[in-house]
Amino acid sequence: MVLGTAFALALTQVRSRTHAADQVLRLGWVTAQEPPSLAPMVAALRASLARLGHVEGQNLVIAFRYGDGSVDRVPEQVAELQGLGIDILLAQGGPAVNVVSGLPLAVPVAYVFSGDPVSAGFAKSLAHPESNMTGLTLMAAEMNGKLLEILREMVPTLRDVAIVANPEHPGSHIERDYTDGAATQLGLRTAYFPARTRSELASSLDAMAASPARAVSIFSDSFAVANRRQILDFAIARKMPVMSGWPVFADSGALCTYGPRLVDSYARLASYVDRIAKGARPADLPIERPTTFELVLNQRTANAIGLKLPQSLLVRADRLIS
Repeated sequence: MVLGTAFALALTQVRSRTHAADQVLRLGWVTAQEPPSLAPMVAALRASLARLGHVEGQNLVIAFRYGDGSVDRVPEQVAELQGLGIDILLAQGGPAVNVVSGLPLAVPVAYVFSGDPVSAGFAKSLAHPESNMTGLTLMAAEMNGKLLEILREMVPTLRDVAIVANPEHPGSHIERDYTDGAATQLGLRTAYFPARTRSELASSLDAMAASPARAVSIFSDSFAVANRRQILDFAIARKMPVMSGWPVFADSGALCTYGPRLVDSYARLASYVDRIAKGARPADLPIERPTTFELVLNQRTANAIGLKLPQSLLVRADRLIS
């Protein structure tokens, strides 16, 4: 394992010198997702790369590979990208990053990943990745506690909250710890409903229907995003407010989201590209956590479930869907 890592790092340095010689940076992008869902993030990445002097059509080429919902395509797509002679591989999303972490790669990897890289097993720590991969985690576990505070502000009489979470998402246990701590302080009771697969999600929603829960908090990950419609339709039909961390949930009908400003994280990915292209080793580049956050409220959903949004929240919202 040590020899393999050393070999990969040596190849990284060779590729960095090659890039300096020909002045064309070649990036490969791989994800299991579909293009439309990532369009704003890709635009933020491209704009940030341009600000750092890496401009497509001049000294930058990006080859994109999308899985269109199938992570099984990722190994083949990574092989294709390496065959194109890329200098750096950009991996997007938990499913793709998990696959990439287990592949034999001759190029460095920069990623955006929703989970905890340490829990996932491909980083020793956030400060010291100690591998040929580094990048950004979107996990801000403490925000799950903040969501409960916002929920209590919206519904002061609330007592029971359902938590929909994928136990296999790296770092889910950290999110749960923050949630339980906040719930205790707020006098709330939480019930966890696991959702690893679609069939398990259906069973959890059936169990939730028979529970005392009157609101739902969703831990954000790619599985929850892909199946958000099923969760939201269930909750809205029962006039249950739904909270989560990523704006895509509010755009799809959740009452509120509070969490990382995702486009900012993707813009930051460009800094990793720039530093690696200039010779930095991924092992020496600390993994970043989110630093900017946004509150999104859905007024249409509030009207549909008969809930009046407090003025105190309306004035703090970064965006209101009406």
